[in-house]
Amino acid sequence: MNQSSSQQRRHLLGGTTRVFLADALILPAGLVIVMFLTRRLGPDGYGLFALAAAFITSVELIISSFFTRATIKFISEATDWRPVGNVVMRLHLTTSVGTALLVFISADAIGTLLNEPELASYLQLFALDIPLFSLATAQRNVLIGLGGFSQRAIIGAAQCLTRLVLILVLVELGFSVPGAILGGIGASLAGMIIGRYYVRLSPFRRSTFTARQLFGYAVWLFLYSISIIVYNKLDLFMLKILGGTAEQAGIYGAAQNLAHIPYIFSLSFAPLLLSTLSRMLRAGDDLAARELGRDAMRLVICLLPFAGMTAGAAREVVVLIFSRPYISAGSILAVLIFAALGIVMISVSTAILTAAGKPRWTFTLTGPLIPLALLGHFVLIPRMGPVGASLTNTLFAILGGCGTVFAVYRVWRVLPPVWSLVRSILISGVAFTLAALWSTPSLLLFLKLPLIVLFIPLAFLLLGEFKADEIAYLRSVFSRQPRTEHS
Repeated sequence: MNQSSSQQRRHLLGGTTRVFLADALILPAGLVIVMFLTRRLGPDGYGLFALAAAFITSVELIISSFFTRATIKFISEATDWRPVGNVVMRLHLTTSVGTALLVFISADAIGTLLNEPELASYLQLFALDIPLFSLATAQRNVLIGLGGFSQRAIIGAAQCLTRLVLILVLVELGFSVPGAILGGIGASLAGMIIGRYYVRLSPFRRSTFTARQLFGYAVWLFLYSISIIVYNKLDLFMLKILGGTAEQAGIYGAAQNLAHIPYIFSLSFAPLLLSTLSRMLRAGDDLAARELGRDAMRLVICLLPFAGMTAGAAREVVVLIFSRPYISAGSILAVLIFAALGIVMISVSTAILTAAGKPRWTFTLTGPLIPLALLGHFVLIPRMGPVGASLTNTLFAILGGCGTVFAVYRVWRVLPPVWSLVRSILISGVAFTLAALWSTPSLLLFLKLPLIVLFIPLAFLLLGEFKADEIAYLRSVFSRQPRTEHS
């Protein structure tokens, strides 16, 4: 591999680490916010806030999913990225403002439909967040397309911390539910302002790039994103529809929330991978791009031992986090964690297919997962309950991952290394056994899991998984000395 390609790989690895750590702030910050709001707002107030937040977040996610991957693809490939960026900003602005107006107008009807008239005013206030969040997202996507991974991480961390601080302050000052909503709006505004500092684009500036060029990719990638969003929630809804109790749904939802943690990694990694591959292909470095794609799929396979560890310690994890009444969520988590790896592989493989100019394939491969999963749920849930839902979700997620890997092979003739899979399965078995047999009471789990986590990369190293340049990069990271004034 030439020096330029090696630098691209290091840039991707470093950028993924920074973005993942920034996005991972959502977990502790979100936990603090939930603990605070449930106590300050009470069940009724928090219930109204949760309904409003869930509705607005879903709307914002749908808008961003329409443009995200297409934006990254075209920005990465553009010689002059500003015309593309201006069109992206204009599309985000018009779509989000129109959607916000629609939410504002229909808020009363939504409140009536849900038998919560007070919800209408909260939705109308929350609608202000839609254009701010959308424009901030557009700027973040442009930065990813340009390879500005550090700046993207800064924006993500700033939004997360701003939301935490504003919600705590405003609600404590007595603004109640509107204060919590204004905290979210303030976080989006902060993200947009910081993004504007890094990316000076205008939605009102004329551009030589046309929206039609973007839509050719955006439609198929939007359908792909919607398919994954629906698939990730289908098991919980089908469990309830097919006779599951509220208690079963609560336990399943708790396990599902923990199992989705690896999905944060894919949300951080896949866009950065798409950006890097697109820029390598634009530069004519096809062979290096294929090798990077192969290594990206290999990375997902190497996450298998961490899933094995989670499965082995699943009961202890759910008891520590959710308390003993949720202990039955352990068996569900032990299955769903492998479904999460299947979704991560789908995300990574479809990013490769998008970079390779096959946006239609992303939906062709993932769209059928929904009817197949529906059939599986109808068969297994009446017989096995929540375990049947988790088995169905995991089975088709893994099959979907295998299908997208095969599609990458059809396009680029590359597959993840077989020996990486063999090593991962072997280490996964050992990690599962250690986690399952080494029983630890309560807080000692914080000692047990880090020790197993340290064992996993050491085992990969001893079995010869890491390449020479990967070892050299890790040595450079850990041996890097802080700069002095004269350096």
